[in-house]
Amino acid sequence: MSHVLIIAEAGVNHNGSVETAKRMIDKAVEAGADVIKFQTFKSEKLVSKSAKQAEYQKRNIANAENDSQLDMLKKLELTESDHNELMDYCAKKQIRFFSTAFDMESIDYLHSLHVGLWKIPSGEITNYPYLKKIAQFGEPVILSTGMCEMEDVEAALKVLTDNGLNKDKISILHCNTEYPTPFKDVNLLAMNELKDRFGVRVGYSDHTKGIEVPIAAVALGAEIIEKHFTLDRNMEGPDHKASLEPDELKAMVSAIRNIELALGDGHKTVSESERKNIVVARKSIVAAKNIKAGEVFNENNLTVKRPGNGISPMDWENVIGKTAKKDFVEDQLIEL
Repeated sequence: MSHVLIIAEAGVNHNGSVETAKRMIDKAVEAGADVIKFQTFKSEKLVSKSAKQAEYQKRNIANAENDSQLDMLKKLELTESDHNELMDYCAKKQIRFFSTAFDMESIDYLHSLHVGLWKIPSGEITNYPYLKKIAQFGEPVILSTGMCEMEDVEAALKVLTDNGLNKDKISILHCNTEYPTPFKDVNLLAMNELKDRFGVRVGYSDHTKGIEVPIAAVALGAEIIEKHFTLDRNMEGPDHKASLEPDELKAMVSAIRNIELALGDGHKTVSESERKNIVVARKSIVAAKNIKAGEVFNENNLTVKRPGNGISPMDWENVIGKTAKKDFVEDQLIEL
C-alpha cells in the first residue's frame, strides 16, 4: 500500500495563540504526522452577526457569554503575521503546513502563500463560488463530505472539474460532521462507495472519540486520514472535546503505519519471515508402526506427523498401495 497521508488537524485548538500553535506543531512532529492543518478565516466574512453556535460548540464552551458564532470565532483567528510565523516554524520542524480557507478573501491569501494544496471543508461543499475559485488554481484538492448525500458530492465534483481541475487531483474524504460522531453514525463502508462511484482517491476525516475508526479506515483502503488533536481536551474551545491528545495522536499514527505494512501488496504468497517455519509446522508421512521390507503401505501402518521435511500428506494416495523397499521403524519418515 502507498503511504497514508496523515493530517493532524490543529484547526482552532490553538485558541488564537501562536505559542500554543507552535507547541501543537511540535506534538504533531513527535507523533509522526505528515501535515499539520490550521484554519484561515476572517470572522466577519465567514458568519453573519445573527449566526448561532452549533449545539456541540455550546456544549464545549461552558463559560460562553452568548451563543454568537461571530464572537466565538473572532477569538480564534490567526493573523497574517501568525500564518507567516507558523509556516516558518513548520519548515524548521520539517512538517508540511496546511490550512483550510473559510471565505473568499482567505482563499486569495492562502494562494499568495503558495500552500499548493486545498482542503474544502464539509460546510463549503455547496458553496459554488468557493468551489469554482479553488478549482481554477489547478492544484490538488481534498474534499470533505460531511452532511452530504451522494448527489451533493457529485455536484461539487462537477463544479471542480467543469472549472478546470483534473479529476486525478481530487481526493474525497468520507466524514460525519458531528463532534464527537457516534460510532453508529460513522458508516465507514460509505468510503468505498465514494471510491467506486467517483473513481478518485479516498480517505477519512474522523470526529469520533478514540483512534480505532481511522485505523479501520486505513485497513479498508483510506489513503488520507485527518484527525483533530489538542494539547489538552479540558481546554476551553469548540473542538477540544472531540480531539485527540498528543499521546493518542502518536498512538494513532503508529498504528496506521503498522497497518500500512500489514496490508502488503494483496498477493497471497509465503513471506520470508514464515518460510523457516514450514518444516516445523507441517507434517510428513511416517511409519505408524514398524514396517518390514516387502510390506504394502496401508492406512494401518502409515500416519502423519511433524516435521514436514518428508513426503507431504497431500501425496497420501500415491503412497498407499506401494511396497516398502526397506525396513522402517515407528515414526520414521517414509521414503519411496
